Amino acid sequence: MGLLFEQIDSQPSVIGEITLRRRRIPAIGDRDIYEVKLGEEFLMSSMFVDAEIALSDLGLNATKGDNLSVVVGGLGLGYTAVAALKHERVSELLVVEYLEPVIRWHRQELVPLGKELNADPRARYVHGSFFDLAVADPETGGFDPDAPGKQFDAILLDIDHSPRALLHDSNASFYTVDNIGLMARQLKPGGIFAMWSNEGEDDEFMAVLRDGFIDVACHVVKFYNPFQNRESFNTVYVARIPG
Repeated sequence: MGLLFEQIDSQPSVIGEITLRRRRIPAIGDRDIYEVKLGEEFLMSSMFVDAEIALSDLGLNATKGDNLSVVVGGLGLGYTAVAALKHERVSELLVVEYLEPVIRWHRQELVPLGKELNADPRARYVHGSFFDLAVADPETGGFDPDAPGKQFDAILLDIDHSPRALLHDSNASFYTVDNIGLMARQLKPGGIFAMWSNEGEDDEFMAVLRDGFIDVACHVVKFYNPFQNRESFNTVYVARIPG
């Protein structure tokens, strides 16, 4: 057995000190658990990844056609991005990440899925704010810095804990009819927007989605939580732009 705890890296970021750690908990099995903290707050863990994977699967299973161009908002530990690449219909994946150290951890393969992402020619990291790029003028900007105005088949978002539990107060403006609508300009007709949440279905956010999307649904993703010895859940919103 290796070390039970290791701090792999800690770096300043635009929103505070961000730290990558690895630990083992013998009581729950012989495997490494990777964690990311922002200051004293836990951002993500490889302990529970069912819903991050389901975000890609539910979102991409709702898309139509082949040669899909996909955006993942929030790199995290890479589980949503790698799950998207397992869909053979995906021909291009842009992973938008605001925190440069998180991209560096993947490039340097300090996290387990970095090697898989780096080896896949379909994947590309984009360093920038998902929320700023989402509302950019399509004539001059958007998610792809090499192709302003480009439209995508799916946009998969996993950044905030929920539409109410935000990593930063400034993110709140995104979860509105106006700004969700601006983001939708970067979806092809019939394209899919999907989003992970740590909380149950939010009626107010469902109403925001229904204002500009069709086929709006909130899926419950259940998983076993050994710390609480009971079932836990996250949710994944999926919505389609008309067309």
